[in-house]
Amino acid sequence: MSVARRCKCIYRELEVWGMLSAKILERSGFLRKQCPLCRSYFWTKRVDQVYCGDQPCVPYGFIGNPPAKVSVESLGELRERFLRFFERHGHVRIRRYPVVARWRDDVYLVGASIYDFQPWVTSGAVPPPANPLAISQPSIRLTDVDKVGRSGRHLTGFEMMAHHAFNYPDRYVYWIDETTEYAYRFFTEELGIAPEEITFKESVWEGGGNAGECFEVLIRGLEVATLVFMHYEVKEGRYVELPLKIVDTGYGLERIYWLLKGTPTIYDAVFGPFLDRARRRLGVPEPPVDVMGRASIYFGQMDPEVIGLEKAYDVIAEKIGVDPKWLREVFRPQEALYVLADHSRTVSWMIADGVIPSNSGAGYLARLLIRRTLRSLRLAGVEAPLVELFDMHLKELRGDYPEVWEARGLILELVDIEERKYREVLKSAPGVVKKALDEARRRGRSGFDADDLVSLYDSYGLPPEVVAEAAKSLGVEVRIPDDFYSRLAARHARRERHEEKTLVEMAKVVDLPRTRELFYEDPYMKNFKARVLRVIDGRYVILDQTAFYAEGGGQPADVGVLKFDGGEAKVVDVQRVGHVIVHVVEGRAPPEGGEVVGEIDWERRYALMKMHTGTHVLIQSIRRVLGPHIWQAGAQKDIPSSRLDVTHFKLPTPEEVAAIERLANSVVQANLPVYARVVPRNVAEAKYGFVLYQGGVVPAREIRVLQIGPDEAPFDVQACGGTHLKSTGEVGLIKIQKVERIADGVVRFIFTTGLHALAYVQELERQVAEAASLAGGRRDDVVDSVRRLLQRAEEAERRASRYAELYAAGLAQSLRTESAGRYKLAVLELDDEELAKRVAQIATGRDKDLVLLVVGGGRATVFTGGVDVAPIVKAMREVGFRGGGSKTFAQGVYTGDVKTLIEAVKRALA
Repeated sequence: MSVARRCKCIYRELEVWGMLSAKILERSGFLRKQCPLCRSYFWTKRVDQVYCGDQPCVPYGFIGNPPAKVSVESLGELRERFLRFFERHGHVRIRRYPVVARWRDDVYLVGASIYDFQPWVTSGAVPPPANPLAISQPSIRLTDVDKVGRSGRHLTGFEMMAHHAFNYPDRYVYWIDETTEYAYRFFTEELGIAPEEITFKESVWEGGGNAGECFEVLIRGLEVATLVFMHYEVKEGRYVELPLKIVDTGYGLERIYWLLKGTPTIYDAVFGPFLDRARRRLGVPEPPVDVMGRASIYFGQMDPEVIGLEKAYDVIAEKIGVDPKWLREVFRPQEALYVLADHSRTVSWMIADGVIPSNSGAGYLARLLIRRTLRSLRLAGVEAPLVELFDMHLKELRGDYPEVWEARGLILELVDIEERKYREVLKSAPGVVKKALDEARRRGRSGFDADDLVSLYDSYGLPPEVVAEAAKSLGVEVRIPDDFYSRLAARHARRERHEEKTLVEMAKVVDLPRTRELFYEDPYMKNFKARVLRVIDGRYVILDQTAFYAEGGGQPADVGVLKFDGGEAKVVDVQRVGHVIVHVVEGRAPPEGGEVVGEIDWERRYALMKMHTGTHVLIQSIRRVLGPHIWQAGAQKDIPSSRLDVTHFKLPTPEEVAAIERLANSVVQANLPVYARVVPRNVAEAKYGFVLYQGGVVPAREIRVLQIGPDEAPFDVQACGGTHLKSTGEVGLIKIQKVERIADGVVRFIFTTGLHALAYVQELERQVAEAASLAGGRRDDVVDSVRRLLQRAEEAERRASRYAELYAAGLAQSLRTESAGRYKLAVLELDDEELAKRVAQIATGRDKDLVLLVVGGGRATVFTGGVDVAPIVKAMREVGFRGGGSKTFAQGVYTGDVKTLIEAVKRALA
């Protein structure tokens, strides 16, 4: 559900807006009142209603007593009722969008149905897919993640049922009255809720960059819908009027279903069958319904910003007349199951849409939810493989979300990997926490604050509860913020924006006409004529048209020359600045107004075109071999080699790499046609889906679509602004040179194409031939030759190790010792650290009172069999030694006189 955010500059207008804009409510007998607690204005049919009907002003009134006359038996049935209701009233039903917002460059996840249409439709740049429309959009919000499982109503994943209308200056669809009437009729006619049960509360909504006044629809203390009348864009904290007036509604599928079922919590209504199976599997008893119902009413009213989550147990236990300890014992396992139910569905949605749990981006958020689930189960003492519990839930989700079931194998594999990683994290906790506490003390602090806990989670994956346990064993108390996971999510919810490379100020070119882009009209154009429109600072040249490709989409800029009467300038870089293309030149620039002949470095350009088309062939081959979860995470087309980074959770096997390479080269051999077409954004998205944006978001109302293969069966389709070949056969050869894991969840493919690929293969053959020659064999039996060499090397290593042991034993036997206090001291000059360790092991093993000082190569090492080296190290530091070690071993640097060092050791032992 939407969360109202108050803005004074709008809220001052609400009273006037409420009186003038809700005629349907007045006609239907609603009265406008003001809540004495929150001061909000609201509309109700009840003369005796005093409060607004929202939390925390009133308690829930539907638990155990649902208000609807209509029986709805599943989420799917309720979803269908909503969509069909609006279809009957002239709306077009559209398919739900992915939960990963790949068409946006500001956020990772869809947080509401309006996100589907921002910013392109809401700004007026492109038309909506239908107008008006109805949708039920899976959405994800982590702003209240810490309340999930406890409050009884919060979810990270939910379906926002919605109807939207887009009013243009020249086309009115509907606005406030019609929207309000639709809501009123849906709840009263479709669901059979009495009009007296419905309250319309006035507020303001802001989200995804837009804002507007709204009605929150409340029934018995529960917000079930928000009707937003969006007509503002949020720019730098200010509200700017939009050219459109947009009806943006949100009806909570899960919230309404909970209202209709009247269960103690939303989780019992939405995930009931799964929770029953999970309780039986885990041996968790079903909680007392009456206690859960009474406690949930109060949990819903508890504001974590006012009262801590733990303290809430004591307050609620007192209100319902039970023991706080008993209440915790009852609630803890249920909370864990509620978290499991909510988080497992949300994570499954994310992975099915291509998210790989990792340390960054949307992957960070998926991992956060998995680890919070594991943490909740651990705190509740619930033991079971998480992958088994996920699989149990996937079977329940199969009907509503078939795409999630199709991704079942990938989901279970990733969850299993994440659980194993989490267990490794827990093992490392004591050591990591001790080290962090020692560091904090060195900085003059006695413990950890909230920022330290965030840092320990981000750096080592340690949940705050685990940190607190480890710290407590060391005598340090740690306070965990109630909103810890919400803080983490907020830090990672938005995409980072990168500053674009700017050569010249926009003001210096804004008056120029758009540069004609000849490289798109004919990518094979090698030279051209153009007129110089402007020269800036003697090295930035703007032409009326150009065949020089401007850097973009991972493809480097073209280079070449501009020839003109009396001179020639070398083009070393080409960049876009707004609507014009700027050529960076070295040497004397051509005069303004004059004509030039541009010649691009065609050999380089043609090689880059092979690389770019080859990149499209390669990523689609990777997706087809490894799976549809593969998404491009970065790319750079260059010569002689290019790189392609993709999201994947493990390093591909040699067999998988070979299969990718075979598929890619079979596409090259098929000589498939390559098309580039400019298509309206909404048309392209409707036809091809959001896989278009493998290379990232394209900020334009029309996008250039690059298609490989015929229309009836394309091999690959992507939005792309690069230069490409006419057919895949021109690529020549695609050769993968290296595959490596460069980050958590990201794999890099280094590859090459065309003549560069041939040169690479020839160099490999040369190296194989040389290796064969060195191994004493022929090129065709190089493997056998290398095996023979390895066998000889292993035998030589074994002999060397035996000789080293004998030599060490001899050195240990020949050590000369002298008395130093009640100990013995031996000095050995040796710069072989491994050999020194062997000698020390033998010598100190025989004599526990022996102190062995090894010097050589500018280093000094002290070995003992049981003698404490602390006073020895202290004495050595006084004469210039720098280093440290353990109780019986010390090592460091010493460049002074060895005799002085020996005397210092003797003094320490005396």
